[in-house]
Amino acid sequence: MNIHEYQAKELLAKFGVPVPAGFAAMSVEEAVAAAGKLPGPLYVVKAQIHAGGRGKGKFKELPAEAKGGVRLAKSAEEVGMAAHEMLHNTLVTIQTGEHGKQVNRLYITDGVDIEKEFYLALLVDRATGRIAIVASTEGGMDIEDVAHHHPEKIHTFTVDPASGIQPHHGRAVANALGLTGDLAKQAANVTAKLYAAFIGTDAAQIEINPLAVTKDDGFGAKLLVLDAKVGFDPNALFRHKDLMELRDETEEDPAELEASKYDLAYIKLDGNIGCMVNGAGLAMATMDIIKLNGEFPANFLDVGGGASKEKVTAAFKIILKDPAVKGILVNIFGGIMKCDIIADGIVAAAKEVNLSVPLVVRLEGTNVQQGKDILANSGLPIVAANDLGDAAVKIVAEVRKAA
Repeated sequence: MNIHEYQAKELLAKFGVPVPAGFAAMSVEEAVAAAGKLPGPLYVVKAQIHAGGRGKGKFKELPAEAKGGVRLAKSAEEVGMAAHEMLHNTLVTIQTGEHGKQVNRLYITDGVDIEKEFYLALLVDRATGRIAIVASTEGGMDIEDVAHHHPEKIHTFTVDPASGIQPHHGRAVANALGLTGDLAKQAANVTAKLYAAFIGTDAAQIEINPLAVTKDDGFGAKLLVLDAKVGFDPNALFRHKDLMELRDETEEDPAELEASKYDLAYIKLDGNIGCMVNGAGLAMATMDIIKLNGEFPANFLDVGGGASKEKVTAAFKIILKDPAVKGILVNIFGGIMKCDIIADGIVAAAKEVNLSVPLVVRLEGTNVQQGKDILANSGLPIVAANDLGDAAVKIVAEVRKAA
């Protein structure tokens, strides 16, 4: 689960992470009022959507030369003008795709005089089973571009979960960022507090870009988190009811949101063959073999190991709501999941939605013959497959025949 930048900063601030003052706004009036609460004279108006690249993005409804989703303002009046242009318009960025996302929230923050920008992130390193700290002097840029063109500028350290964050991790981050003296101490402090936030919220990602050094105003330069992206492990959210309240369902794909209500793992893809599979590994293999046969999967959908008839029916309906789907491949290996239950769900869903695209079903495992009998006696034009390879060949052939 992801949250907005303003929510991320408010959350990190509770763990002592230094962030500039700022307020969320849902209307032009609230944006102007937020500016009045800040010292000024410089303000930053930031569109709040679950996507990066906002500053370089463009609004569909505005002229091409109009500014993007992050703007500087020198007065409350300019804040209001920026808010008027942004709110309820569609921001297209490198991460949203061509459809973009509607901006319904803004974040008005205090302007900062920046001396230097860095990149700092905490992630789950699945290779080591540890939390990885990633640091780079190239803040403010797309980290993917830095990794491609200047991989030597990205430094990664892992934290042993048994001992947790230690002073040497902070020193390593400061050294990677080229910081000395008081700024090195601040870097170590920020690193430790970000780690505490990561552990305390069961986060999956905390990305700070940029982590900025402010210009010395006579009281010393400071490290400030100017932008933050935070995502949480969905499997741990049952422990964090307060975090669940931060969820913005308008930012989520409607099909993925519907799937989550039935505890289905669903991800929309760009192909034309819908997939319903039990088990993530089998689902990946199913998508791969569809591509090997010359077509592309329209989704990843894992119904899990113990799905009910109702859950299977819901999964089927979600797949068919995608207008890009021209055929469906059901690939089930019944272990805990029983093939006859899957077959009942398939038949019920197909009849309820008036199935109009080819359907190929491969069943194997517990109660497989009962499942095959249910499908064969359903009166529906279901194509049976003997194995995964046979299923992929048949669904690709059916889709192309119907085209």
